[in-house]
Amino acid sequence: MTTPVNSRRWTNWGQNQESVAEVLAPGSIDEVAAMVTAAAEAGRRIKTVGSGHSFTAIAVADDQRMFVHRLNQLVSVDGPLVTVQAGMQLSVLNALLARHGLAMPNLGDIDVQTVAGAISTATHGTGIKHATLASCVEAVTLVTAEGKIERYDLLSPEFPAVRAGLGALGVLVEVTLRCVPAFTLLADEKPMALADVLAGIEEWIPANDHVEFYWYPYTDRAQLKVNNRVPAHDRPLSGFRGWLDDEFLSNTVFQGVCKIGQKWPGAVPTMNSLAARALSARSYTDRSDRVFCTPRRVRFTEMEYEVPREALPEVLDALPRLIESLPFKVLFPVEVRFTGPDDVWLSHGYGRESAYIAVHQFLGSPYEPYFKALEALCEPLGGRPHWGKLHYRTAADLRPAYPRFDDFLAVRDRLDPARVFTNEYLDRVLGD
Repeated sequence: MTTPVNSRRWTNWGQNQESVAEVLAPGSIDEVAAMVTAAAEAGRRIKTVGSGHSFTAIAVADDQRMFVHRLNQLVSVDGPLVTVQAGMQLSVLNALLARHGLAMPNLGDIDVQTVAGAISTATHGTGIKHATLASCVEAVTLVTAEGKIERYDLLSPEFPAVRAGLGALGVLVEVTLRCVPAFTLLADEKPMALADVLAGIEEWIPANDHVEFYWYPYTDRAQLKVNNRVPAHDRPLSGFRGWLDDEFLSNTVFQGVCKIGQKWPGAVPTMNSLAARALSARSYTDRSDRVFCTPRRVRFTEMEYEVPREALPEVLDALPRLIESLPFKVLFPVEVRFTGPDDVWLSHGYGRESAYIAVHQFLGSPYEPYFKALEALCEPLGGRPHWGKLHYRTAADLRPAYPRFDDFLAVRDRLDPARVFTNEYLDRVLGD
């Protein structure tokens, strides 16, 4: 078959997924509908792509790749309800909300994803009083496989499916988010012994708005991060300290350390110990999204597993031995976060309080034995893999993990019976 002249090679942010596909770049919802209609009539497939920050093959296209970056405008602000086009990046959304005296109630630690991509993969932050970003969605507008422009809201029977639809149900073109009044966070970050973190974590989780920690492999050290709402922005971080911590140390220096560890793996335990002990405490206030989100310029590959919160001690007890048994060294700290339950059918946090364990490897370093071992540890505990992070699960073993899995598939059968929006990843995790 001749490759269309407008085909382009695409690579995700983590540089572990790529494909060549014909490019579509609609500039309006009507154009999206026309392109989908044409694809369906020709028996073709469309895969929508956002910012490419998923490490799985969820956005890999094998026929037509639709970029929605031109659909990036504000639609309306109605009190706390804000409707935006789905191709808007979270960084743009955060700035827009701030201008209207609003904010997202919670965010993850990066803000380069599109709104559509973030909610479709159930992106999350940390905080037991919060759930995934999909739980903030009040309505969506979707172009279905028939090229119809449909709106779904809290009263729609399909709504628990389309809030986090994995890109399997249609093309998201507009999203209505329930926001909150703008707020300031006090960030309190400090290095601690891992044993002290684990001894206090069950007390800190309900007592604070947002809690997370990082453990440095081959050491007994961790970094605790706690964020709480405060009435005043009265402790700003100096420009120099912000640059030193978030740009120079966390990106420039860390990238250099990773390259050294990649070349001389025997030095990794010593470097991790030095890095963990070199951390200094800091406390500062800032606009909420500026505390939640930080720049990530060191590229990596990632797996993240959700487990019931009560299962976290078992995972953390086994993790040091798991890492020590690997045939290579782990360069990145392990990140642990917490969320509350939601009612989004394919949300990792559906129906329960959750702990998330995120593991990373520097770009170009081996990772598969590490990730598979973590999955083997978490799956029997009822673990659910993050849809945008690497995992090896299939529809057969995901079905028992999600009580509403078959309900989601029934919605998929209604909205996309011909599988216009599928790809190999969706065939694997949802069935074909």
